[in-house]
Amino acid sequence: MVSHDSDSVLAVDIGASSIKFCRVDDKGLRLSDVVRVPTPYPCSPSALVGFVSRYVAESGCTRVGVGFPGAMVNGRVLEPGNLSRANGFTSPIDPELHDAWIATNLEEAFREATAADVRVVNDATLAALGCCVGEGRELVFTLGTGFGIALVADGQIVPIRDVGAEIFDEAQTYDEALGDHARASDIRRWRERLVWAVSRFVSEFSVTVVHLGGGNSRRVDLATMSGINATFIVNDNDTTLSGAARLFES
Repeated sequence: MVSHDSDSVLAVDIGASSIKFCRVDDKGLRLSDVVRVPTPYPCSPSALVGFVSRYVAESGCTRVGVGFPGAMVNGRVLEPGNLSRANGFTSPIDPELHDAWIATNLEEAFREATAADVRVVNDATLAALGCCVGEGRELVFTLGTGFGIALVADGQIVPIRDVGAEIFDEAQTYDEALGDHARASDIRRWRERLVWAVSRFVSEFSVTVVHLGGGNSRRVDLATMSGINATFIVNDNDTTLSGAARLFES
């Protein structure tokens, strides 16, 4: 029998390649090692809920903070991002799988499956909660399998669009042009495109601090960002997990 743990929060970072789990305290400090498991494909809402719920049960945590790699509002999926690809990031979008995700109340589904207090936000939003310092206008870029952004003004999340599925250029989305597959194919071009994208969004959202997170943040050449008028902070790949605790602040 699994004992209930009401003192910690289970942080869950869902990515297109892997899902990370870690227990954190109320300040976001890690209480356990980060567990990484491959994201199951095809990844329908029911498949994801069933998969994650097993880890929630094993943790015993009664509070769970989840980052989802797509557009969310009030726990409901607006756009599933790369989870609508039946066989992983490099496979095409499956229309039926995509439609199955649209309007799914993922937060409610997790709560019903786990009997825990589950709160779900976009993964870039969770990263922002984990790394932002709370002063001025800060923009978070998540550089992983895909590409995401989140905006924070004076410590408060500012709702903005999820840009991963937007067209970047040459009919490629931001996810495709700036995701891990593009980086692995041509890192020089990836860096050039990243400079352009960061410059664009820094200007659009009038920010002074840029946070880089995700597995590819360590591959950014900061010297190429010297022409952008902002302070750059490179965060640990697992900083996103620290943001889970803030979902339960009063």
